[in-house]
Amino acid sequence: MIALFDSGYGGLTVLKPILKALPEYDYIYLGDSARVPYGNRSPEMIKKFAEEAVEYLFNRGAKLIIFACNTASSVALRHIQQKYLKGAQEQNKKVLGVVIPMAEEVVKVTKNNRVGIIGTRGTVSSKVYDKEIAKLSPNIKLFSAAAPLLVPLIEENYHKMPEAKTILKKYLLPLKSCNIDTLILGCTHYPLMLKEIQKIMGKKVKVLSSGEVTAASLKNYLERHPEIESKLSKKGTRTFLTTDNPERFKEFTEKNLHFKIRIPEKVEL
Repeated sequence: MIALFDSGYGGLTVLKPILKALPEYDYIYLGDSARVPYGNRSPEMIKKFAEEAVEYLFNRGAKLIIFACNTASSVALRHIQQKYLKGAQEQNKKVLGVVIPMAEEVVKVTKNNRVGIIGTRGTVSSKVYDKEIAKLSPNIKLFSAAAPLLVPLIEENYHKMPEAKTILKKYLLPLKSCNIDTLILGCTHYPLMLKEIQKIMGKKVKVLSSGEVTAASLKNYLERHPEIESKLSKKGTRTFLTTDNPERFKEFTEKNLHFKIRIPEKVEL
């Protein structure tokens, strides 16, 4: 089983293209909506939440967990890999994130080596994108902007209101003035405002979101690692879990992601 973990609804923007690219596998999605947003939490708290989610998903039968959350990927992924994937366990289970696939895509896409990133405070302050991109192409200059209000607005389904668009513009205009040609959406919630983001940034800026990039990366990963792929069940099942309101989760998913789901199971981590 493949599991996706996010602080709330944002990881659904990663799940959707993965389901399109790799529909045959069984999937379980966990959204920790009771504790969203993660981006304003301390690194210690983010790691604690990530540990609880990973332990829960492994106990539910997951063999491969994707942190479909930039904050968790930035702050907690390495910690989780070092704690839970040692020795023999590393051969049977994997935990992957969304940052490295995005960094690899940025290097392919940018033409002028001037790249912007918009993300949560946790993601931006971790500087994980700076580090991963510098490993691949030290000539790229990265301009960052924290956007702490966007995730709460999206989780509350306010992201299409005029006030949300005004806030978004205030976050993006400083990046646009840096003459970037590529913008990383450093939070999986942000693709839900993609149309507004693209309108503000203009046609000359390529906007990259984690969903399609992660889906392509996962497909490639499974082709390269048959020892992991062979352990994944293939019945085409989809299970949704939330730590908060299941009815609201279902309503948000169907309204904003445009696919039908059963009422999610409410769980405690």
